[in-house]
Amino acid sequence: MPATKPLLMRSAQVFCAALALSCFHVATRADEFKLRGSVGAEVRLFLQSPQFTHQHDLNGSGFLAPELSYEWAQGKQSIVFSPFARIDEGDARRTHVDIRELAWIKAAAAWELRVGIRRVFWGVAESNHLVDIINQTDLVENIDGEDKLGQPMVNLAFIRDWGIVDLFVLPSFRERRFPGRTGRLRTAPRVDSSSTRYESAAADKHVDYAIRYSTVLGALDFGLYHFWGTSREPRLLPGRTHSGEIILSPRYDLIHQTGLDALVTLGSWAWKLEALQRTGQGEPYSAMVGGFEYTRVGVLGSAYDLGLLVEYHGDDRGRRAPQPFNHDLFVGARVGFNDAASTQLLTGVVVDLYGGGRFFNLEFSTRFGERWKLEVEARTFWSAPPADPLHFLARDDYVQLQLERFF
Repeated sequence: MPATKPLLMRSAQVFCAALALSCFHVATRADEFKLRGSVGAEVRLFLQSPQFTHQHDLNGSGFLAPELSYEWAQGKQSIVFSPFARIDEGDARRTHVDIRELAWIKAAAAWELRVGIRRVFWGVAESNHLVDIINQTDLVENIDGEDKLGQPMVNLAFIRDWGIVDLFVLPSFRERRFPGRTGRLRTAPRVDSSSTRYESAAADKHVDYAIRYSTVLGALDFGLYHFWGTSREPRLLPGRTHSGEIILSPRYDLIHQTGLDALVTLGSWAWKLEALQRTGQGEPYSAMVGGFEYTRVGVLGSAYDLGLLVEYHGDDRGRRAPQPFNHDLFVGARVGFNDAASTQLLTGVVVDLYGGGRFFNLEFSTRFGERWKLEVEARTFWSAPPADPLHFLARDDYVQLQLERFF
């Protein structure tokens, strides 16, 4: 296992850089700049021995995530710059720098123009972000699909009383990042990004487009979109390197995808639905995730809020679907402690109704002091049979601790 001392030294350097940036924030406030962000350290402890040689049992990393913004013209124009950097001791692929956002925004009464690199999120479900498609998933950060790479775009939004229409032009494409040969949470065989292929002759320079309509009608929050361009989700096709090693090669197809997300809030109940229909990536197919969250405020006379979450995942390709959420049930609970530390707990299990595979997840967070946050994450891949899409993670159960300081 690699020595942790060099990593700790590098993490300390990142931490000092963040402190310097926070001092810069104080010096430039009078010039209408704002600087905020966070710096943190993360430790992952894997509970089982690795499946492959040169992998680690204990892994440390450090990250820096500042955000610099500037507004003028009474807030009608602004520039936002949000870089991200991580240093990881166990996986060279996880050591990376990215621009999450670098955009100019011009706002008017009936429209808003956003140009540059941005992140856009669509969806309402808890256990799977099915319809979220604009940004590429940053898979080396986390397997939950919530971390995204910045996407170059021109986004024009028309704002009316009857809803919002967003038009997107996406002039380039970003490949998905996969863990490296020595990284945990990797596929078997490994994904070889150097063998990436595209359906389009323009490869990662293909221009993609999207249009979305969203509105709020009483208790209903609704969105409907169509996307045409390069799929953010590659097909992983078997191949071999020149040395004869069996690998998986990403192939990015041109697709058309129509999707919708809907949230209905009725008292203590929140009903959720995400659905899509896709053509161009093999046979046309449809998929959905839907369910509810029921929240009890002040459960049993305490200060705690308890939410029960139930979501079903369906994919009409059935067992042929290359992704794990094809006929699955998620059952979970969310606890809000309603304290000064904003303490929260989310836990749940996804059960594969075909093969019996189970995936357990726990996320806990709390703040202390004015600028510190502690997060605990635990994931267990129970009973992942060979036919399960998550079988390659069967030995990658882990507990993660993350300490973050905001500035």
